[in-house]
Amino acid sequence: MANITRWNPISEFEDLLDRYSRNLGMPRVNGNGESKDLFRRTDWAPAVDIRETAEAFQIDAELPGLSKDDVQVTVEDRVLTIQGERKKEDETSDDKHHRIERIYGHFVRRFTLPDNVDPDSVKASFRNGVLQVTLAKREKAKPRAIEVDVE
Repeated sequence: MANITRWNPISEFEDLLDRYSRNLGMPRVNGNGESKDLFRRTDWAPAVDIRETAEAFQIDAELPGLSKDDVQVTVEDRVLTIQGERKKEDETSDDKHHRIERIYGHFVRRFTLPDNVDPDSVKASFRNGVLQVTLAKREKAKPRAIEVDVE
């Protein structure tokens, strides 16, 4: 049976940029010397629900078949990033696949945080294949009167 390969145009664009940069002697790296991807290569994107309450925003991401060790949640420069990888199960020579519909590989979802979110208060939990990220809102700055001295 032939292997099924998903076409990813973003991946091909990344490869083109890498080859172009190497030919010009300008590797695409960030300040730490690490490779800098304009588009993070992804094979799939988990579905998410975003809710807002008076106290917080909540993002629920569907990640069936993954564990908390397969997922990384980070906040940097007011951007929440959820990323990870669903690894394909090892095949044996006795396996005979009739259909493969589940998607495997790397995923990334990014969300720009609103100004009223406290980036230091992000909490994440993982239960029954659902990642729940809670982003507490910060209190609005209250206006204060400033006394002006007149000379």
